[in-house]
Amino acid sequence: MSLPRNLSTVGAATLASRALALARDIGVAAVLGAGALADAYFAALQIPNLFRRLLAEGALNGAFVPIWLRLRGGANAGDGPSRFGESVFGTAIVALGGFVLVCMALAPLVIHLVAPGFGGGDRFDSAVEFLRLSIVYVAIAGVVAIASAILVAEGQIAAAAGSIVAFNIVLVIVVLIVAASGLGETQRSGEILAVSFVIAGIVQLAVVSMALTKLRDRPRQVIWKPSPEARLFYARALPALIATGIPQLALIAGSIIASSSVAAVSWLYYAYRLYELPLGVIAVALSAVLAPRIAAHVQAGSRAAAHLAYSQALELAAGLALPATVGLATLALPISGLLFEHGSFDADDTLAVAGALAVIVLGLPGHALEKVLGAVSFAHEDTRMPMHAALGGLAASVIVALLLIKPFGHIGVAAGVAVAGWVSSAWLFHMLQLREQFTIDAELRARLIRIGIATAIMAGVLVGLLIILMLTFGRPDSILGQIATLVLLIGAGLVAYAFSLQRLGIISLRELIVLAQQRA
Repeated sequence: MSLPRNLSTVGAATLASRALALARDIGVAAVLGAGALADAYFAALQIPNLFRRLLAEGALNGAFVPIWLRLRGGANAGDGPSRFGESVFGTAIVALGGFVLVCMALAPLVIHLVAPGFGGGDRFDSAVEFLRLSIVYVAIAGVVAIASAILVAEGQIAAAAGSIVAFNIVLVIVVLIVAASGLGETQRSGEILAVSFVIAGIVQLAVVSMALTKLRDRPRQVIWKPSPEARLFYARALPALIATGIPQLALIAGSIIASSSVAAVSWLYYAYRLYELPLGVIAVALSAVLAPRIAAHVQAGSRAAAHLAYSQALELAAGLALPATVGLATLALPISGLLFEHGSFDADDTLAVAGALAVIVLGLPGHALEKVLGAVSFAHEDTRMPMHAALGGLAASVIVALLLIKPFGHIGVAAGVAVAGWVSSAWLFHMLQLREQFTIDAELRARLIRIGIATAIMAGVLVGLLIILMLTFGRPDSILGQIATLVLLIGAGLVAYAFSLQRLGIISLRELIVLAQQRA
């Protein structure tokens, strides 16, 4: 499968998955709103959500794929790859199964750690129950992650990406059932939504398992003892997981800081979910397609091909992240109102979420750049440097949130999340340049500048049109009016961006048509 087709496959699947996840959150907002019960639900789901981001959406690929490729391409390959997979499966089940049991037994302590501001009231009790109902998903996510990494290494991109779509389809179905049942903002609604994570995880596991059965070099049993290759994988995977999970860890840290304020945890969660829509597309596309390609060229010792691969990755990340940042920051209020202001979610909640979104999205280009630089480091089988950079970003995030929480409330916490990606990417960029593993040549620099110019033109069009619409018609009251306004604004922004890219020589309409044909 070609690079453009792989990218379009993963991009389409990831976009579909994020859209489904957003649909689910719209339903959750209508059912639970943004009050005490929603705070309890989102605090409890911090741990399963963290592991979902880390394990089930491609974060292990950077550590797993190079080892798998090396074993498969060795002179005495034999059953080396499959034995490696069997050992990783077994040890992961033991480790994550133990983690799940500990979390269930110590759920009150876990909630005290992730939401110390809850105290010991109803929010706390609800969060403990929701955690116990959903935490089993963590063990399932580990198995899914390993299976997906094998599929990616074997070029089965569609199956790995499609499993995430299946996961979110189940979650959407459950939230629709809860909304239709009339249970409303009740404990039972939260319980059903928490259990849905486990059900969706089982469906996702079934999807990747069926795809694995078609591979020649597939694991056929479970080995409980770690092999030397499995030990090497875990030694590299742990730093990689920490590095990949920093955006989510920054959100968790922010939620801890903001947990004493009722509804702040929920506001941050909803804003972050909108932020994740473009970030997820970029992250999964890089980890599932470009990261393995970069790793293969590095393993083969082809510096020119590796440079081309990470240059394409950087251009892709910039081309997606910059316009997404401008669009979400400019349209934060109408987007938040249209998506979430229903049922138990009121206008004040919309303003709070929009404010957090407009600030948190400023970190999107930094986090996108971090993904590219991390992939380059992983390709050289160095996962510690991205971890150190990510921890530096997390520390900066916490410092900023603590400094800004008092004067700006949850908006200050959002600023901390935004800072994390920029600090981490700056650190990585500096270290990779020192090692001569990453360079920006004149051609790439010129193309990035032109992408920035196209984004600025798009921003001007969006702001100008938004001002004209607000002065002429004001904020539309009906849902149809809100939809029409957003469609007009987003459409105008996309047209301006695409036209600017073409005029500046980045990509032409003909190239877009070719990409679409390669996808078909």
